[in-house]
Amino acid sequence: MLIFHDWRDLPEAARCATVALGNFDGVHRGHAAVIAAARAARPDAKLAVLTFEPHPREVFRPDDPPFRLTLAAERADALAALGVDILYELPFTPEFSLTSAEGFVADVLAAGIGARHLTAGRDFAFGHRKGGGAGFLADRAAALGIGITLIPPVKDAEGPLSSSRIRRALAEGYPERAAEELGRPWAIRGEVAHGDARGRTIGFPTANIALGRHLEPARGVYAVTVRLADGSVRGGAANLGRRPTVNAGTESRLEVHLFDFDGDLYGAELTVGLISYLRPEVKFPGLDALRAQIAADAAEARRLLAARGLGG
Repeated sequence: MLIFHDWRDLPEAARCATVALGNFDGVHRGHAAVIAAARAARPDAKLAVLTFEPHPREVFRPDDPPFRLTLAAERADALAALGVDILYELPFTPEFSLTSAEGFVADVLAAGIGARHLTAGRDFAFGHRKGGGAGFLADRAAALGIGITLIPPVKDAEGPLSSSRIRRALAEGYPERAAEELGRPWAIRGEVAHGDARGRTIGFPTANIALGRHLEPARGVYAVTVRLADGSVRGGAANLGRRPTVNAGTESRLEVHLFDFDGDLYGAELTVGLISYLRPEVKFPGLDALRAQIAADAAEARRLLAARGLGG
């Protein structure tokens, strides 16, 4: 997949695609439907997605807690897995936010990327102060000779799928529900940093990963899968939170124990998929109690992963 960070002066090979529009945070099943509609509308054309980085909410509300389901690299991989050929990942800045809806359609979509066909959800809003909606987009696209398909929300028994709904499921400790709506387990991708090496001293070495700009799901212990830099996947158990037994700080982090693994992961990038929530975070009276509980958690994580054929 080719990735471009500007709509101006694109090579001809990066123009004249059918383009799905949106933020695509999470790349969930609703997003997949918008992309599938783009491919179906013009199967002869290259398939592209146009999105923004950072997410506009991070620009307009910078003091909000982290909320992202997928950061740029994970989102790009998810889009590539759906068959996207071109990703226009446009920098969203305060200056860009002043672009009018008319300017976005005429300058970016038509003149810049030369879109042949557009697809978007019916709730798509864009331009300065969200001055353009789906109806405006349809009218302007038709006037410019660009085809357009507007997609109704993908729904299930709980209502329309949305990134907000997936965030809520994760915050409430239901990664299985989030996975159903995403079409894959929700994952945190990050670089392994040095910790305090306490896990190794009690027989459960861990890889420590900062949450960064990812949202923080329910604190506690999870059965997880871990994709290593070489593409191999291991089962594991992870604690996500503040480690109240051994730490008085307020910063949450992800500590992952990989099953049957003995190697140096410092500096490596791991992708940790949350498969099942085992229990909330608890403060134990001492290290012996903590060690016993971690052993029980690891055994339960192995059982759950094996039952799902995930190599626990």
